[in-house]
Amino acid sequence: MKEQIKKHIRILQELGYEYIYTEKKMTESNLKEKIKKLEELGRAIQECKKCDLYKSRKQAVLGEGNPEAKLMFIGEAPGGDEDKLGRPFVGRAGKLLTRLIEAAGHKREEFYITNICKCRPPENRTPTPWEMEACFPYLKQQLEIIQPKVLCLLGSTAARAFLNRHVAITKERGSVINWEGKLLYLTYHPAYVLRNQNAEITLFEDIKKAIELAYS
Repeated sequence: MKEQIKKHIRILQELGYEYIYTEKKMTESNLKEKIKKLEELGRAIQECKKCDLYKSRKQAVLGEGNPEAKLMFIGEAPGGDEDKLGRPFVGRAGKLLTRLIEAAGHKREEFYITNICKCRPPENRTPTPWEMEACFPYLKQQLEIIQPKVLCLLGSTAARAFLNRHVAITKERGSVINWEGKLLYLTYHPAYVLRNQNAEITLFEDIKKAIELAYS
């Protein structure tokens, strides 16, 4: 967090600002309250039975990262590794996402990473509209707690959950859409890039643009 502040100050100085007035928007107690609320939400989803995914999960996966993140990466649902470890994006797709974030000059821990659905669908199938609808209120609570500026939606399923329509991600990636006072940035899911390696540079550029939007 301190490194982020230093980076912003350097940018302002390069733009010619000599005096920088700041207002402390987040006290230590506010941060602790955010962490507490996220922990409570994490416990709640472990008991959730709103859809049938609870029957096959090992554990629900809330998400992880910076409670003050300006940018949130959102996929569709946990996979096998995530279901086992209780963390989002830790499998092959997650390692690719982490590598691309680092290649953009940032750390995974600067942002918040989560999914639409908090439980793994059997055989890693695509979550049904009903499953996403049942789980979406948990994501809305995360948004209310963290208050990110930009939501980077990874893949067509995540985009469909927000836009309530079919999304052709190969045509709509790179789109920036206003949604309830936040910016949605649509791009590929890292799992798609693993199957289509020529799309990696596009995902990398999209991640950089999403980060720029969040910090602009």
